[in-house]
Amino acid sequence: MYAIVEMAGQQFKVAKDQKVYVHRLQTEEGKKVVFDKVLLLDDNGSVTVGAPVIEGAAVEAKVVKHLKGDKVIVFKKKRRKGYRKKNGHRQYLTEIVVEGIVAKGAKKAAPAKAKAEKSVAKEEAPKAKKAEAPNKETAPKKEATPNAATANLSSKTVAELKEMAKAAGITGISSMKKAELIEALSK
Repeated sequence: MYAIVEMAGQQFKVAKDQKVYVHRLQTEEGKKVVFDKVLLLDDNGSVTVGAPVIEGAAVEAKVVKHLKGDKVIVFKKKRRKGYRKKNGHRQYLTEIVVEGIVAKGAKKAAPAKAKAEKSVAKEEAPKAKKAEAPNKETAPKKEATPNAATANLSSKTVAELKEMAKAAGITGISSMKKAELIEALSK
């Protein structure tokens, strides 16, 4: 059984217990990692091709170590001009061992952006409750809303913020940075 899977922006043909060197992953050594972008799956002659990926299929691997690849020499020369440049480069790599290929039933990994939004929402909710509970009688509710509005605005792109500012009638938005746009919109 083998699979063609996309790992760190490259496609690899992998089988169980195979060592693969991929571009540097942000996972610690010894941890397991799951790749769910399986493009092709061959189970003893039964080939399944994804469009573009196979739903429910995944490749489970373990990070062995992080290392640097062999040095690559980049030599540039223009003949008869006296121009010669020599540079070297070593790519950062991660060595992984494929532990298994799951054909069906694998859970799809949530995108990093969605994970970050969920964690921000979880962190903001308890803080807002803690801030409101003791000061419920003394502090007006208007103090809590600008923080929530700025948190909501900070998740938007600069282009979206510029459109919102244009709709609000704010001038000089073309030269504003993201923080300035958020400040202008929160007023």
